[in-house]
Amino acid sequence: MSNVIEAGHAVYSPLVLQAYDWIVLGLSNSLLWRCPTPVLRQLYDRNVTARHLDVGVGTGYFLDKAKWPVANPSITLLDLNPNCLRAASKRIARYAPQTRLANVLEPLPALGRFDSAGLCYLLHCLKGSIADKALVFDHLRPALTPGTRVFGATIVQGDIARSRPAQALMAFYNRKGIFSNTHDTVEDLDAALRARFTSVSIEVKGCVVLFEARTD
Repeated sequence: MSNVIEAGHAVYSPLVLQAYDWIVLGLSNSLLWRCPTPVLRQLYDRNVTARHLDVGVGTGYFLDKAKWPVANPSITLLDLNPNCLRAASKRIARYAPQTRLANVLEPLPALGRFDSAGLCYLLHCLKGSIADKALVFDHLRPALTPGTRVFGATIVQGDIARSRPAQALMAFYNRKGIFSNTHDTVEDLDAALRARFTSVSIEVKGCVVLFEARTD
């Protein structure tokens, strides 16, 4: 398995994951990225279905809090970091999720078929340009049914207004390899999505781009 996105994932040790919700979802989202976590929860609530694939699962917070359309959704967790898979799987154990350790920048093994796919705070951790990162969508395509809801959020730069503290933290994360979003822009993400999906919707909240699209 390639380690091309290892730096962006390796930071998520069990210790870091214990503090992730408080630091990122509690503080950074509101104070620095200017996209309060409830906005991201609403994104999940609008899009999750009874057969869901989550890519780049973090702590499983959004899956835990989501308003699922059925009592027992079928959920598959896909991540390159086994710590994240363990944390998220444990958090939503009531749904008996499946876990898959894989690199989404490479062709994926058979995953099953899904009606929704979430990619929250994944793209800004992946190496390369938006054009490079968009391979994720191509690799997921065999697992998506017609009309699948593909959605997520990512932190961008470009012409997006950012406070000095946000600029400083983003620069630090990029130096450490935690982020790789120096050249990520709203325009490039929009173009990549429209080349692959229908009914594409883009919304900017602070430094964060929320996207929603459907397969044809």
